Amino acid sequence: MARPAVARDRSASRRANLSLVLRLLRDEGPRSRARIAEETGLPKATVSHLTAELLEGGLVREGAAERDRGAVGRPGQAVEVDGRQVHGLGAEVNVDYVSVLALNLRGEVAFEHSVPLDVRALTPGAVLDVVARLAEQGTDAVRAGGGRVVGLTLATPGAVDMAAGVVKYASNIGWHEVRALTELRRRLGPGTPELHLENDAKLGALAEYVLASADNVRDLVFVSGQTGVGVGIIAGGHLVRGTGGYAGEVGHLRLVPSDEPCACGRRGCWETTVGRDALLRYAADPGDPVFDPMTDLGQRLAVLRERAGAGDPRTLAALDRIAAHLAPGLALLADILNPRLLVLGGHFAFFGEYLIEQVTRQVHELTMAPDAGGGEIVLSQLGLTGTARGAALLALDAVYQDPTAVMAGGA
Repeated sequence: MARPAVARDRSASRRANLSLVLRLLRDEGPRSRARIAEETGLPKATVSHLTAELLEGGLVREGAAERDRGAVGRPGQAVEVDGRQVHGLGAEVNVDYVSVLALNLRGEVAFEHSVPLDVRALTPGAVLDVVARLAEQGTDAVRAGGGRVVGLTLATPGAVDMAAGVVKYASNIGWHEVRALTELRRRLGPGTPELHLENDAKLGALAEYVLASADNVRDLVFVSGQTGVGVGIIAGGHLVRGTGGYAGEVGHLRLVPSDEPCACGRRGCWETTVGRDALLRYAADPGDPVFDPMTDLGQRLAVLRERAGAGDPRTLAALDRIAAHLAPGLALLADILNPRLLVLGGHFAFFGEYLIEQVTRQVHELTMAPDAGGGEIVLSQLGLTGTARGAALLALDAVYQDPTAVMAGGA
């Protein structure tokens, strides 16, 4: 009876050690085998066996020569994450579009497509039909390049039950108790990869953190600039979800004077004063092409940016108003969470050149801590794809948790 237990223990130890090495390379960059052994505390012989296994499985590759700290003689060969054939899919459902992005383990995009869609006017089933179709296109594109998809994450606004795969309440798209993963799995059929569900702002924060962590940033707050405004919080390198997964739902706080009705049923929520609907309402009259949900969002925002660049008084006044309403919420977040970075996404980043200076100045005036507690307000560099990218990263996390499952299936 003892023998199987020993075998299981050894198997679990091997999985844990492979995971440890792969996550180290992901988080800290290329390392020689000697340096990996030093930083993980594993014996050098064990590290040699582990890296050989990861090399054979296609999850790492040999990098440049690296001389270990304090070492003399011939430099060692660095090892770095590879996995070019291993992909995660990220699918985002938002108010006026559905998008899918395929990302490999090296962070390279293999497929990216967005479809304008009036999500609020459709049933959840009709929307998930579009998600499934785009996911199938993404999977086909990955396979055509010789790769495979190991997981898919669906990102939606609102409160989600990750374990059950249910969108509990997403007021801006009108979803209530939608069994999203069950329905998506049924549409994708046999061979469906592992499915995940997560809130869009939290996934945006994850994507931003992967970029910022290279500069040793461990605390950041991502503020999504969408129709709804949510917040994703990274504290000490960990995503904050809260007891029920509701952490970051600041869009429904009353932070500036307003009586504007919100999709949640209340009035004066912060997102009604800084969200995308507010920007369009401030900048244009109903019937203006920028309101058309069946036109690509990037194109509509580009029209407004062109107007701002041409000095259109109404557009510039609208952006000033967004900045003035955005600052109190950011100051509140800075005071409560004291992040190293406050990252502005969505349309906040799209119009960053018109917002950042005013917002930064006002936040510094409003925060209790001097200089906003040492935090910095920055613009997302991921454009409108950050959430889908974060979703793909979450889908790939299973590889880092258990590399053996991927290597057994062939990378």
